[in-house]
Amino acid sequence: MFHPIRNVFLIAACSLTLAACGNGSPLNASTESNGAMPVADARTAANKPAPAQPAWPTSDKAVTPLLLGNTLPDVQLQTIENQSTSLKDAVNGKPAVLVFYRGGWCPFCNLQLSGLRLIRKDLDALGYQMIAISPDTPAELKKTLDKDALDYTLLSDSSTAAMRAFGIGYEVNSELLQTLAGHGIDLEKSSGETHHVLPVPSVYLVDSDGVLQFSYVHPDYKVRLPQEVILAAARAIGEHKHTLKPQ
Repeated sequence: MFHPIRNVFLIAACSLTLAACGNGSPLNASTESNGAMPVADARTAANKPAPAQPAWPTSDKAVTPLLLGNTLPDVQLQTIENQSTSLKDAVNGKPAVLVFYRGGWCPFCNLQLSGLRLIRKDLDALGYQMIAISPDTPAELKKTLDKDALDYTLLSDSSTAAMRAFGIGYEVNSELLQTLAGHGIDLEKSSGETHHVLPVPSVYLVDSDGVLQFSYVHPDYKVRLPQEVILAAARAIGEHKHTLKPQ
């Protein structure tokens, strides 16, 4: 029978790079005895431009989602009160369901967000919290929260930090921008930015150790993961972790 749940547990190996030192001789002839950087080198380092961010994929089918077994990326987001927070602080060491959606302007996203209310109490009973993330500004998040009477956390990723860290963001092409504009949708107004980046609708489950245990990423924005599957995944992860505990 086909089962849509991927419950993968990986053991991550940490790679350390060790720098070998010499016998006490200077690294270069211009280095001062106290280890300070020469003035000319310091100015060069200060004026060196920051490395450019990789270009965004130009198609929702070209994203490269973060793999299971990785640790939850600790990125900066905005709360609905327009306060800066980190994803790590928002999760706060508890199992979480993370839902990435395109914005409050998307009817398929609104249906998904409303449907998630039906499993929130069951997720609470399993120890899971629910957090939904979109490029919308905090003001737009509040509109969505009030409109759909949502009872879980919404966070703004208008900076695109989370989309980049999870590998699910892509740049909307000019043709789609025109189509959206024809429906009265202004991505720049919604995000408060000019990047035109959207997430592929995605769901991640993270355990209390901050490890990604389940993911669902679908490039067709009309296809959303059923609530029942999210709940089943949360149960399966909890049961598996329980069997791994020493008796």
